[in-house]
Amino acid sequence: MHDEFREDEIARKVGGRFKLTTLVQKRMVALNRGARPLVDLQTKDLMQIVVAEIMGDKIYLDTSGKVQVVEDESETIDALEALLAEDGGPGVDDL
Repeated sequence: MHDEFREDEIARKVGGRFKLTTLVQKRMVALNRGARPLVDLQTKDLMQIVVAEIMGDKIYLDTSGKVQVVEDESETIDALEALLAEDGGPGVDDL
């Protein structure tokens, strides 16, 4: 088990353990489908990537239960959308 999940900080950051579970699950699906990580880690462990994205305030779960990318990186999001459209990967909604 990742030590980050033993701490309450990550659960509070996303609004509780149930939301944390949903966010992790949906983001892991997106990464498995080919979405690009939003953090630069030298690991292939998707769980570490998702935890780093959450702790780095890169992603969040909106009120409808969709994973959203933080808006102040709009240029990165536009570039990501263009890249995903080219290679047939998941759309931004899958992030």
